[in-house]
Amino acid sequence: MKLFALLTLICFLILSCSTIMSPDINTTKVELGEMIFFDTTLSQNRNQSCASCHDPSTGWTGPTTHFNAAGASYEGSVKNRFSNRKPPTAAYASFNPVLHVIPQADNLVVGGNFWDGRATGEKLGTPVADQAQGPFLNPLEHALPNSACIVHRVCTGVYAEQFKQHWPDSCNISWPETIEAFCTNDIEVFTVDADIQAQINKAYDEIALTIADFESSNKLNSFTSKYDYYLSGKVKLTAQELQGLELFNNKGMCAACHPSTSSDSDVPPLFTDFTFDNLGFPRNPENPFYTQHQFNSEGMQWIDYGLGTFLASRPEWKHLAEENLGKHKVPTLRNVDKRPDPEFTKAFGHNGYFKSLKEIVHFYNTRDSLERCKNGSTGEKENCWPAPEVSVNINTSELGDLKLTEAEEDAIVAFMKTLSDGYEVKEN
Repeated sequence: MKLFALLTLICFLILSCSTIMSPDINTTKVELGEMIFFDTTLSQNRNQSCASCHDPSTGWTGPTTHFNAAGASYEGSVKNRFSNRKPPTAAYASFNPVLHVIPQADNLVVGGNFWDGRATGEKLGTPVADQAQGPFLNPLEHALPNSACIVHRVCTGVYAEQFKQHWPDSCNISWPETIEAFCTNDIEVFTVDADIQAQINKAYDEIALTIADFESSNKLNSFTSKYDYYLSGKVKLTAQELQGLELFNNKGMCAACHPSTSSDSDVPPLFTDFTFDNLGFPRNPENPFYTQHQFNSEGMQWIDYGLGTFLASRPEWKHLAEENLGKHKVPTLRNVDKRPDPEFTKAFGHNGYFKSLKEIVHFYNTRDSLERCKNGSTGEKENCWPAPEVSVNINTSELGDLKLTEAEEDAIVAFMKTLSDGYEVKEN
């Protein structure tokens, strides 16, 4: 009993006890997906989980303030390897439709996950499942060399029986003795026959679908913000928040891409239209990806063309690449200001150039009305803006010179702060 009490205490003190104690055999698929999401063993050095970049305390995005305050991209399992963009929120990502093009709307590209839409949803039927497979094999993130490594660790881990319960026969794989040495990069070669590889592929898909079940649950999609309770008549917004909502919908033009209403009576507003835009953001010079010479041969000359680069990689969409250069996913604004404490630094935009909601609202308002920053300019982000990273396909019709006063900027910020989940309704 003393040993059991000690293990229970340890589990309570750390983020996830899934690597210490076996979970209940009656685990639901959502609970199993949560265990996988928080499992650090599913990375090359057993030190990185999905939650390392998508933490609930920050609205399911990056939880490390010193990363956010600088380049905003995150270090992966291998020390000093950094990804190229700020982690997007995983919250409400399950609502993204499969990537598609609408010819009737000037070939508008809609849906998909990741900032560049490359998790299209074509493979597993939903972008959130396709996205779940990406980080495990990304050398800058979980850095495992092969999907076999994830499958092996899930099928031999503490929740293996729970996984087998939901996906019978998936773990009936004859593993070569070299599998773990290969997964920790001690050896470079790993081969299996076609039948075993087919089993591995199937199990890997099922792991992603299980994560997707968790990411589609109310834990990431709770709709418990102050704004939700305002819509249901349970709370009132302050005068400043109401002014911000009115500006958000009208003069500020925010709702053009982040609609505050929903056309689906069963789903509250998601604050994204699932499209892509180039808003003319400056590059983030502190992005550590510029120094990742093993993975970025262009160094400081690298330009993030976003959706355009992905579309160019697909023959059926290549003709749309040029008109989408520089465009990135329109993110949901739900949880946009959620943070563990007021002093915590969050980063905004796909590259994390902005360090506060005030900064990014000021940019939307004044991008085209303030001077271009020059070398040695003072007052960057206040009195001038650097040149856009990608100067083509910039949205000039919905932002840039909105003529908002500072008080109106502040009101929009105040409204966006009502979108954080976990708001507590005070009883009368």
